[in-house]
Amino acid sequence: MYKDYYIFSNGKISRKENTIYFEDKEDNKKPIPIEQIERLHFFGEIDLNTKFIGLISQYDIILNFYNYYGYYIGSYLPRKKNVSGLLIVKQSEGYIFHEKRLFFAKCFVESAVFHILRNLRNYKGKTEEVIKEIEEEKQNIFKAREIDELMGIEGRIRKRYYESFSLFLNNDFGFSKREKRPPTDPLNALISFGNGMMYNTVLGEIYKTQLDPTISYLHEPSSKRFSLSLDIAEIFKPLIVDPVIFYLINNRMLKDDDFDIEEGICFLNDEGKKKFIKEYQNKLETTIKHRTLNRKVSYRTLIRLECYKIIKALIEEESYKPLKAWW
Repeated sequence: MYKDYYIFSNGKISRKENTIYFEDKEDNKKPIPIEQIERLHFFGEIDLNTKFIGLISQYDIILNFYNYYGYYIGSYLPRKKNVSGLLIVKQSEGYIFHEKRLFFAKCFVESAVFHILRNLRNYKGKTEEVIKEIEEEKQNIFKAREIDELMGIEGRIRKRYYESFSLFLNNDFGFSKREKRPPTDPLNALISFGNGMMYNTVLGEIYKTQLDPTISYLHEPSSKRFSLSLDIAEIFKPLIVDPVIFYLINNRMLKDDDFDIEEGICFLNDEGKKKFIKEYQNKLETTIKHRTLNRKVSYRTLIRLECYKIIKALIEEESYKPLKAWW
């Protein structure tokens, strides 16, 4: 059973004793199984009260909120119980000392590019030239001396990667280039929505550890975002989000009527979101045999294991080796 619960309709949340209900505009009440979930996702306009916040805080449930277009706008995180002053000091040192920061940043980009190339090799016969170009650009990662320089390399690789989608997608929905603000076609809408879901997933896994999600290395720390989630998400976007997109499109599971366009902004409607989320959750819960732990772990667990690897590298000063899918 998934530990994520999604609400798409407008309505309000009420509490009766230890039971939480979602009540829609037609006064239909549906209980929310708070003892079985870890994250609540609200895609509609929801009225909440402090009694509800108090109860879900007892269960350490994270609330994620999305705007009308389905894009992430913020989270409510219960008071963090798993904290470590020592780790915060070590995390900060990793940012302050340039060589340490650059090392972690390079690791995140190197892993992301590894998974990008892994995706492209699944379509050999169509992507050889792109693979060659990205392999050449990849060599510059190890030569970079500044974060901005590294970000530029990563940006050029992703640009070429996105441009190659038309080579192997059965229906590219008219995609020509990556557009984020705002997405103007279905494929850009899919990428933005999927990347937002990954950001939230990584944030949820960071929250279960002692890491501070605001101290990061590749992305600049900011008071308006959890930038470490952006760092770690770089590893998992091509490993999890992009294959879900390819699967949905190449199997013609998403159609034009799963998207709406308003005022030049293209976005998944509720039916489209549900289709994406179903496959995204399937991917997160897919298991592989971990070659070190010698047991099966889910893709979601791999995200938390990555957090633990970062902690170990910071505390014990062991060399951090980012995930590179071996299966």
